[in-house]
Amino acid sequence: MTTEEKLKILTDGAKYDAACTSSGVERSACAGGIGSANSGGICHAFSADGRCISLLKILMSNACCYDCAYCVNRVSNDVPRATFTPEEIATLTINLYRRYYIEGLFLSSGVLGSADNTAQLMIKALEILRVKYRFCGYIHAKAIPGTSPQLLQRLGELADRMSSNIELPSSRSLKLLAPDKERRDVLAPMGFIRDKKAEGNKNFVRAGQSTQMIIGATPESDLNIITLAQGLYRTYGLKRVFFSAYIPVAENSLLPALDSKPPLLREHRLYQADWLMRFYDFKAEELLDESRPYFNEFLDPKCNWAVNHPEVFPVDVNRASYKTLLRVPGVGVVSARRIMVARRQRRLDAAALARLGVVMKRAKYFIDGAAGIKLRAADDPAAVTRELIRGENARQLSLFDDMPAGVRAIEGKGGENK
Repeated sequence: MTTEEKLKILTDGAKYDAACTSSGVERSACAGGIGSANSGGICHAFSADGRCISLLKILMSNACCYDCAYCVNRVSNDVPRATFTPEEIATLTINLYRRYYIEGLFLSSGVLGSADNTAQLMIKALEILRVKYRFCGYIHAKAIPGTSPQLLQRLGELADRMSSNIELPSSRSLKLLAPDKERRDVLAPMGFIRDKKAEGNKNFVRAGQSTQMIIGATPESDLNIITLAQGLYRTYGLKRVFFSAYIPVAENSLLPALDSKPPLLREHRLYQADWLMRFYDFKAEELLDESRPYFNEFLDPKCNWAVNHPEVFPVDVNRASYKTLLRVPGVGVVSARRIMVARRQRRLDAAALARLGVVMKRAKYFIDGAAGIKLRAADDPAAVTRELIRGENARQLSLFDDMPAGVRAIEGKGGENK
């Protein structure tokens, strides 16, 4: 099998990992044109300073010994199999880098025989890159569940970031759909990385660790998912928890039907909630509870929280604390800081808030002093919900729709806020 044939198989097998985002576009170069696009292989990540960087996203092997029902690379699935040698991985990476196609590597793998055997092959590939080719670019490596601490240590010395995918939001679901895996084997690498970083070694996994969980394959609620994410951040010091909308790849009575659409909007809402927990000081138990275990798919989580807590509003932006400002829909981290500075000089009105970056089409329902606005969340949460949904493109609308489905649903139920 040629390197190009292996590349096609092993980049395609890596595309379901959400720790990076692939463009998903397949387009050949036209006559006389420049460049081409491939649905697999190159993904995009963002650096700490906001730069978008391109990574070669690839599997060492898709010949996995596990039979996880949700995975396209499961041992029982009849798909072409391929395995790169460490030398092939290193050569491919450095050649693409020298041609300015990529700036780094994202390396994962199916479990080839055993976790330790797979880790050893990945380590060999990274050692060739780092030592032989003196490659100093970014490398993200997967920690295979069940890998011995000694091999995790070496992998962490070679990679900038590592991730151990928790995959499913509960132990019960993991046991049901991935009987070969144990939750403790997934969590063990996270704990090892956390403890090693706590020792102060700046050259060990210097960009931190992340994880991924699949959304929509199992019955856990949004509340279950964000509570788990919150616990992972607190316990293991993760940089990111990635959510991956389940794409049906197998016929199984325990999984959604093959013709089911991936829950992309639900994934989006979970990412928004994750952002609120990481940067806006929200807690999972504030955003959802047992009476409301799912997000409103037609309304972003911050607005959803606000209309469900009318007792907090309206907020006087000229006197409110920084933490309270962050709770106002339409006010972000930057605009909240600007408000804190600007109000020392003069009282802020709606026009001034707009100039400071506040999104007034959302904020106007939740603050004092928004000129001409008679509707307030504190007075009529259901009416405000309808207005917010009207102003938000929660989905790609048809040219022939005159109203978002969420508005029709609410108005069809007498304006009740579900």
